[in-house]
Amino acid sequence: MLKVGLTGSIAVGKSYVLSVLAELGCVTFDADKIAHLVMEPGRPAYEDILREFGETVLAVDRSIDRKKLGAIIFGDEARRKRLNEIVHPRVIEEQNRLLGEAEARDPNGIAVIDAALMIESGGYKKFDKLIVVYCDRETQAERLMRRADITRGDAEQRIAAQMSSEEKLRYADYRINTAGTFEETRQLVIEVHAELLRVQGSVQIPQL
Repeated sequence: MLKVGLTGSIAVGKSYVLSVLAELGCVTFDADKIAHLVMEPGRPAYEDILREFGETVLAVDRSIDRKKLGAIIFGDEARRKRLNEIVHPRVIEEQNRLLGEAEARDPNGIAVIDAALMIESGGYKKFDKLIVVYCDRETQAERLMRRADITRGDAEQRIAAQMSSEEKLRYADYRINTAGTFEETRQLVIEVHAELLRVQGSVQIPQL
């Protein structure tokens, strides 16, 4: 199985790129959704987060309120690092389990994992190829403001807290610029998928 990492900074359009790759036949996983899973009540990361950050990060149903947690960590590098130390090993463990199951089902398939901190954590080294999704800073900030319903200042702070797109692009095997329309981005994804099929050794290239 060809294992592909998909990464990029916050609000650059990774989820849309992942959805197109899924339509094209790739097995896809979202590390953020895996993180949600390992932070659920009853999971080890849940208890560790409560011990570290206190019950102020809980929602009414006593699940982790990620918005409350985000407000704490985005302005504090040490707290953000501590959260990653708690959650990341559990995400990797679950990710490896899911990849193992996917490979058992289809040894000749393509598996893509979307993870924002793949380069920062060094996790990208475990993949055969790396796709970096990016767009210009203004588009990124506007998307984040709309998505998270936050001010420009808060959006800029969150963007600055992560590795820049320029730095991430240095690690890329393939680059996808999402600054254009959905259809333009979709075509770029189709082209990258065709390259992945060639790397994998497949002869059939489906078109959507």
